[in-house]
Amino acid sequence: MTDFLTTFFSLDNILITTIIPFLFVLTIVVFVHEMGHYLVGRWCGIGVREFSIGFGPELLGFNDRRGTRWKLSAIPLGGYVKFVGDMSVTSDPGAQDTEVLSAEEKKVAFHLQPVWKRAATVVAGPLFNFLLTIAVFAVMFSIYGRYISDPTVAEVRPDSPAAIAGFQPGDRFVTVDGRQVQTFGDVQRLVSGRAGDAIAFVMMRGSEEVTLTATPEVVDQTDALGNAIKVGVIGVVNNEELGQPRQITFGPVAAVGEAVKETGHIIVRTAQFLQRFVVGREDRCQLGGPVKIADMAGRAAALGFEWLVQLVALLSVGIGFLNLLPIPPLDGGHLAFYGVEAVMRRPVSERIMEMVYRIGLLLVLGFMAFVFWNDIFGC
Repeated sequence: MTDFLTTFFSLDNILITTIIPFLFVLTIVVFVHEMGHYLVGRWCGIGVREFSIGFGPELLGFNDRRGTRWKLSAIPLGGYVKFVGDMSVTSDPGAQDTEVLSAEEKKVAFHLQPVWKRAATVVAGPLFNFLLTIAVFAVMFSIYGRYISDPTVAEVRPDSPAAIAGFQPGDRFVTVDGRQVQTFGDVQRLVSGRAGDAIAFVMMRGSEEVTLTATPEVVDQTDALGNAIKVGVIGVVNNEELGQPRQITFGPVAAVGEAVKETGHIIVRTAQFLQRFVVGREDRCQLGGPVKIADMAGRAAALGFEWLVQLVALLSVGIGFLNLLPIPPLDGGHLAFYGVEAVMRRPVSERIMEMVYRIGLLLVLGFMAFVFWNDIFGC
């Protein structure tokens, strides 16, 4: 009996500390993504049969006055909007021929709309993910401001890449790899994802500018949520005397501008990571799936609601970016087909679409299996 109670309360604890935060984060991100498809699709005059959070058997739902079925499904690892003319939730290219549409349905069928309407509807999902991230960051910057320090060198670690390159205490960063920097955080952002790359640094030393080249080395660190991460560093340290750390505040407009910049930085960093990962220059352990996200959600919830909301923002921009990759059945794969159609003035042949779709589906399933393997067996 004692063992049973211990197991019961342990499971109850997991439900509260991990599963519920995970469902909160994922549901918001998925809902916003699919709502982007839905709203722009409706605006373009496209009929919607189903709007689902989750896959698989329906748990609960209702029909609205337009005939759309809104539902919550059993497998909470995604969602979909099924438009008129789609036989499957992934809108695979061969499906539309198998459905017999009435004259009224043909007027609102997705695949019979002009290419710009289809493209706008598809791109709206990732776009809404980016807008969600911008909105979250804008609110956070408005409330909390931002902690910054000047891009100065207070100390150079012995035998570090910076020491080898000739950095000296008192140097001030002007540009990193040709990009102007204003804060020490800018320097860290531009260096952290470039381990193994030779980077040019323009430094202000006294009244003169000097150019130094350093190659960041990989170090193991722990982020705010307790995740083990690998980042590139050159081995310089900032301090209060030279860095003049301070909290800056933003008005509503400035907060939105800062949020747009921050979202752009995350998108660039994500693209950089994937590019390096494909060529074997990033650690596979940095990638995770639902189990890792659930663990992060639990850790974020333990730190406070604002941390959970920030995780929503980070996951949202990541989902939006990944969906824009030109791989069917992702949104980017459909956009690639529409781009070809717009140039050729005719749709891509169904045979080619189906072949590419199957290859893309295998790639997506393979990637999902890979991150699940990382989740379950670790590194």
